[in-house]
Amino acid sequence: MTRIDFHSKIPDKLSYACRLIRKAQAANTKLVVLAEDREQLNNIDSLLWTFSEQDFLPHVIAGDSLAAQTPIILTDDCEKALPHHHALVNLSRRTPEFFARFERMFELVSNDEQDLVAGRERYKYYQERGYPLTHHVADSS
Repeated sequence: MTRIDFHSKIPDKLSYACRLIRKAQAANTKLVVLAEDREQLNNIDSLLWTFSEQDFLPHVIAGDSLAAQTPIILTDDCEKALPHHHALVNLSRRTPEFFARFERMFELVSNDEQDLVAGRERYKYYQERGYPLTHHVADSS
């Protein structure tokens, strides 16, 4: 059963995601990052290249010919074939249709009111179905 970690009240969701991705990459975890839409996908793609001068975070967009060999896959399309199913980072406001394929999922929820409401709905959805949940509130300092 997928273990789900909620991280909420995040001031800058994409920067927070980059730090989480860097930590997972250091632990040799293969990740899929689900963006809300093409704009957010392009933003996280760009940010992963420039986020840290010390860290290389190898990533490609789902469907790329190098996806199977790349530890970080970015997508905004729930229908795309994904090469690995270890961990999922959900940046979107929707419940990913395919989340149960993953061992672990990180739900990132910003401090935006609409995002908080959508996050609460997803939390309730997973809770009602018996998924193991943890909740972390982002440090605002």
